[in-house]
Amino acid sequence: MREASRVSEFEAVLFDAGDTLIRLTGSGERLLHRAAAELGAGPLDPDEVAEVWRRVLDRSGTAEELAKGRDLSNSRHREVWVALYEAAGCEGLAPGLSGALYELTVSAESWEAFPDTLPTLKALHDRGLRVGVVSDTGFDLRPAMDKLGLSPFLDTVVMSFEYGVCKPATSVFITACDQLQVDPARTLMVGDNPLTDSGAVAAGMYVFLLPRPARTGPRGLSHILSLI
Repeated sequence: MREASRVSEFEAVLFDAGDTLIRLTGSGERLLHRAAAELGAGPLDPDEVAEVWRRVLDRSGTAEELAKGRDLSNSRHREVWVALYEAAGCEGLAPGLSGALYELTVSAESWEAFPDTLPTLKALHDRGLRVGVVSDTGFDLRPAMDKLGLSPFLDTVVMSFEYGVCKPATSVFITACDQLQVDPARTLMVGDNPLTDSGAVAAGMYVFLLPRPARTGPRGLSHILSLI
């Protein structure tokens, strides 16, 4: 009962961004087809596209890729991702596709909010809580959040490429709390990656971890409101 009383006294909520509040619109295969069309390339073979995207997914989450510091700067982010797309076989589908795919994925127009993102942010705002984003990213997510109408409900946005450090380092979480002027012990971190977002525990926060997102439907963010 003492614990329940404590978690009801949150003054702020921090969110991860990608796959927590927002995600790329459509499948990876669809993005490849769009990028090829923007290059003026002819129709791509669906089976070849699916195989290339599978290789992208297989490589992107490896320790080797994560160790390359892709989320520490704009230039490094582009360099690492374009190289990954090339290694996965994008250039075999269409010359220049790796660069075109990268530009598409960092475009604000390519991102969408989960159906329950805006209602949840608005509800937290209406209840008087301070709300922020802490994201490992090598490009600026603000244009996408502006386009999706999320920015009016965010009091701070801390992105790794602007600070030169990624989660799970405690400094990024502490920075967000400092900017919100809240005690970490009265702050809830919401994310989807136990290896990175759980770093907030070491900063003195509570953490709410979401499962993998479903292909359609809400993200499950409304559960957060029951903790506030």
